Amino acid sequence: MIKTKFIHVLGTSALVSALAMSASAADPQVEVMHFWTSGGEAKALNVIKTALDSQGVDWKDAPIAGGGGDNAKTVMRARIAAGNPPTAMLMLGQEIIDWANEGMLTDVNTAANQGNWDKVLPNSVQTFTKVNGNYVSVPTNIHRVNMVWANSTAFKKIGADVPKTWVEFNQLAPKFQAAGIIPLAHGGQAWQDMTLFDSVVLGIGGPNFYRQVFVEQNIQAINSQTMEKVFDQMRLLSGMLDPNYPGRDWNLATGMVIRGEAAMQIMGDWAKGEFTASGKVANQDFRCFPSPGTTQDFIFLVNSFSMFEQGNRDLKSAQAAMASAIMDPEVQVQFNLAKGSIPARTDADMSAFDACSRSTMADLKSSSASDRSLPTFAFTHAASSDMVGAFTDVVTAHFNDPKMTSKSAIKQLAKAVKSVM
Repeated sequence: MIKTKFIHVLGTSALVSALAMSASAADPQVEVMHFWTSGGEAKALNVIKTALDSQGVDWKDAPIAGGGGDNAKTVMRARIAAGNPPTAMLMLGQEIIDWANEGMLTDVNTAANQGNWDKVLPNSVQTFTKVNGNYVSVPTNIHRVNMVWANSTAFKKIGADVPKTWVEFNQLAPKFQAAGIIPLAHGGQAWQDMTLFDSVVLGIGGPNFYRQVFVEQNIQAINSQTMEKVFDQMRLLSGMLDPNYPGRDWNLATGMVIRGEAAMQIMGDWAKGEFTASGKVANQDFRCFPSPGTTQDFIFLVNSFSMFEQGNRDLKSAQAAMASAIMDPEVQVQFNLAKGSIPARTDADMSAFDACSRSTMADLKSSSASDRSLPTFAFTHAASSDMVGAFTDVVTAHFNDPKMTSKSAIKQLAKAVKSVM
């Protein structure tokens, strides 16, 4: 009896395996690892999933939430060490270049040549998707990091206009507090602290100082009075938060602004995806504007999916299909309408986008023409992850310790930077 049952189970397993193999042969699959788990992000990803589905390619979702992508990187490294990398992975900045130089990424040059990517992608995007002449990553969008998101009703309540300088920004805080509104929504996670730091360094010091600090890691600039002012401003920002900010996810902080519990959030324009998903309208329900002192500047972040080397021919075919789907003009439009960002393609039709996105696209073009378009440091576009980590340890320690002075932070930062150089 036991033997018969065992044979039956074996037979059933063989049948299931055969059916699975048949389905796999009929429907190529891409396993996509990413850290996009908020409402707006999930809606944006669904645009790509739908496009792939129409081509007969299945999307196997592998989301790894938290840490601004750090948790996903940890899982990815473990998968690579085990010889089992995902088909595609959401990557940022220098990380793409590093993995490409390690020989871990495959190219999608055929799709790129067919789609004339060289002509439709700006140089800022190609820098982080095309390595050694090969497209190894497929861009979905461009984000602007130096942005403020504000609740319109909160501003009307105190009779204020949007701040253009840090002095004006700081003056609003006590007014919001007197009205029972949290001035600044924030999540106490290291990457969110660094997102603030990107904007403050640029707003206080300007584009040349930004490059000296983040791109060149110039010790003289780091030890300067300008950097002391940067840390002074970070201290003021830390005093504008509610006591429950530690550990809060960024989209929960955005939700505080959407509901009117908080007046503002300094965050990249992925935050707009949450406003859109909540049915909010730009310049009516919420305001969007560059962080103080950065009106003419654009800190850019390029999101893209990198393709890992695969021995399976079907997987390579699925990777090519995914690359073509992501770069499809209509997919670029619909994806970015949901994500809150702007298309990576320069020829995208912007007619369906709201005032925030159209302004972002215009600012990208003008800042690029005036050499004021800058790679984000917080998300490893301007420097290596090791260097970003050195900054992060000091910036986060200072932000969360009221007793740590700006002068002390500068000394620690200079030492940390030297240890990585």
